[in-house]
Amino acid sequence: MIMKEAKQEQLIYNNYELFFRNDLNIKPLVVCKDSAKQNIVFKEIKKKYPDLVIFNKYSSNPKYEEIVDGIEEYKKNKCNFLISIGGGSSIDVAKTIKAFLNLDNKENYLNQKIIPNDIKHLAVPTTAGTGSESTYFAVIYYNHEKKSISDKSLLPDYVILEASCLKGLPSYQKKSTLLDALCQAIESYYSVNSTSESQEYAKKAIKIILDNYKKYIDEDENTYSKMLEASNLSGKAICISKTTAAHAMSYKITSLYNIPHGYAVALCFPHIWEYMNNNLEKTIDPRGKEYVKNTFKEICMLFNVNSYEEVYKEFIEILNTLDLPITGIIKEKDLELLTNSVNVERLKNNPISLNEQTINEIYKKLL
Repeated sequence: MIMKEAKQEQLIYNNYELFFRNDLNIKPLVVCKDSAKQNIVFKEIKKKYPDLVIFNKYSSNPKYEEIVDGIEEYKKNKCNFLISIGGGSSIDVAKTIKAFLNLDNKENYLNQKIIPNDIKHLAVPTTAGTGSESTYFAVIYYNHEKKSISDKSLLPDYVILEASCLKGLPSYQKKSTLLDALCQAIESYYSVNSTSESQEYAKKAIKIILDNYKKYIDEDENTYSKMLEASNLSGKAICISKTTAAHAMSYKITSLYNIPHGYAVALCFPHIWEYMNNNLEKTIDPRGKEYVKNTFKEICMLFNVNSYEEVYKEFIEILNTLDLPITGIIKEKDLELLTNSVNVERLKNNPISLNEQTINEIYKKLL
């Protein structure tokens, strides 16, 4: 079955064999790590396009300089197609290469407006987490600061959701990426920018993850396609609504302590959730306090509980089940740095206002 997202102009294939029925005359730059070479999709790509060029010189939190190297590799080898195989970082690197390709290489790419181009991009996610294959934004780091790249032309043209790609993932990576997908979906559901469409995507993603995460961690291969679907749905949700405070507060934790992004978000989420439910009078969503209150109740229902306190406990229990520490993560000397690092723009997406003192207090709970 091929699912066509006409609105997003994106073709999603539920296995690699369907995609390779396309007869594409291309020379691809394949953005992937060496581990991806054992991937069944990579092997098919290599078989069909033997003169492909591999770009693997990038970090798990991609740096600006690495993107520049990728652009040079693309141009030097006269490539005309992008393929990304991997987690969110691989897909984000390919998106950013595409974003910067038409820009002036004598100036900082980040200071220039993106000029859309017709270069096609095939994304093959090998983790069930970021949903980056279904969004048109990417994250890179410049001078240790997170930078967001966004343009509708960056939505990958083709996506392969191949369940076997999840085989052999390290347990820690599986845990952190499933937490990313779950937090994205929850944040999207209550985001100021949420719509009925984004909430439907988010609702499905939350349900799939809560129903399957334990078996997924226990290597039940029957859950792999489900978790890939949940990740994809969470990406579709945030592509519409954007993320909120939990994501905004996570980025510096990741860059400062080298903690996986999804885990960092999950550390922040329960404390933000608790604060929001106790401060509904600080609602900034134009749909009003009652709307937000009802939205929070709907999230409780998705968790099959009756109160926000129970959602808080359930979420902490998920972290405990995954055997991930929930305190002792950050250092007291870094509190001011962390507080000042929060992206104010992302806080505008949060339905309840958070001030500097509140953000500082939430970080303190992670000491």
